[in-house]
Amino acid sequence: MSKRLGFRIAGMVMAGLLVSGAAQAKDVHSWGYEGENGPAKWGTLSPEFRMCADGRNQSPIDLGRGVVVAQSGLAMPRSDYGKARATAVVNNGHTIKVEVAKGGTLTIGEHAYNLLQFHMHAPSENTVEGKHFPMEIHFVHADDAGNLAVVGVMVKEGAENPVFRKVWEKMPAQKGKADLALLGEEIASLITDAKAFYRFNGSLTTPPCSEGVVWIVLKKPLELSAGQIEKFRKTMGFANNRPTQPLNARVVVSP
Repeated sequence: MSKRLGFRIAGMVMAGLLVSGAAQAKDVHSWGYEGENGPAKWGTLSPEFRMCADGRNQSPIDLGRGVVVAQSGLAMPRSDYGKARATAVVNNGHTIKVEVAKGGTLTIGEHAYNLLQFHMHAPSENTVEGKHFPMEIHFVHADDAGNLAVVGVMVKEGAENPVFRKVWEKMPAQKGKADLALLGEEIASLITDAKAFYRFNGSLTTPPCSEGVVWIVLKKPLELSAGQIEKFRKTMGFANNRPTQPLNARVVVSP
């Protein structure tokens, strides 16, 4: 074998190793809901995800009778989504997310947050007395400093929901993005009775599992038809819920 050919083969081998190493590095940072990249392993996949394992105020949680404290005078969350406009529906491989243009707000006490997006989990991530609902919708908000607040709406089987009929019609079957036009009134119709709710401090339910998130979970569920719930499940192809996390020293309050 000539020296030139030997150098060429060695170069090809080195390039292959570099590509393989890059792929492995990328795989380390990937996460999912099953197997070696599942929730139990999230904290080990990347230093950026360490809160998934080490955090003390993680979400979701079980909203059981023994952990909820009645608090009179608790500020009711006020949503004003009239000026919000949904612009796209995204299948990111982990959930179906509806992106929302700036305009919708959530106010807790005197603190205002802007609606960024809402997405779905099936079954529900938070549980009530150990029981899952078929789905849960998370409305994600941020204030001007980047602090987050999430409103969780449970979903039960019932009548077909006209808003989700529009979302599902545009929902990509594979990873991808599609244009979607929803008015603020349609988005607002997904928020059930805000007078009855649970409130607690928690985290993102996906990596990096950042804490300091204000959680509001509404007690009244939203209805979707059995077919609508099943369409989401089939599109995902797996259960996309993180298991409930220890409450630790937190208190869940409710009016």
